[in-house]
Amino acid sequence: MNPITHLLVGWSVGAASGLDRRDRVIVAITGVIPDVDGLGLAADLLTAGSSQPTDLWGEYHHVLGHNLGFGLLCTGFAFALARRRARTGTLALLSFHLHLLGDLVGARGPDGEQWPFSYLSPFSDAWIWVWSGQWALNAWPNFALTLALLFLALRCAWRHGYSPLELLSRRADAEVANALRQRFGLPRAP
Repeated sequence: MNPITHLLVGWSVGAASGLDRRDRVIVAITGVIPDVDGLGLAADLLTAGSSQPTDLWGEYHHVLGHNLGFGLLCTGFAFALARRRARTGTLALLSFHLHLLGDLVGARGPDGEQWPFSYLSPFSDAWIWVWSGQWALNAWPNFALTLALLFLALRCAWRHGYSPLELLSRRADAEVANALRQRFGLPRAP
């Protein structure tokens, strides 16, 4: 799945749980951080025309960050950094696993190549996750999920006054919430 979709999934998990901004951000980042193992793509592109091109993305994407060991490491960091430690740690682990699930069902490459990953790594290579029905990155279900998550984020901004923009700028986040409230009115009290 697209990293933006992963980020929206992670942020939605944090937002739906009643966490404060800091803990929502932690849960959102945990939902996208497995794709840090795809940063090798930049080096691959920079060295593509050289005499020694790299294949870091091909070698390490879905290897280093897409496994239980990395998930537990991220959960430990989430627990240590959070205000509501148990809740945030648990939701970070959920967000991490939703990333893996998203990649399992919707991350087939444009050439038809699937991205299996060893869930139990680095402890074992005994359980490889792959699904034959995996849809392509640019398939309609990925677009539909992203649009639905964007709609929910905008609804949350209107209703609660915060959106995924809080990851980047509190001011921009407040501006979006204010614009939505000016356009659609103030939300009714529950």
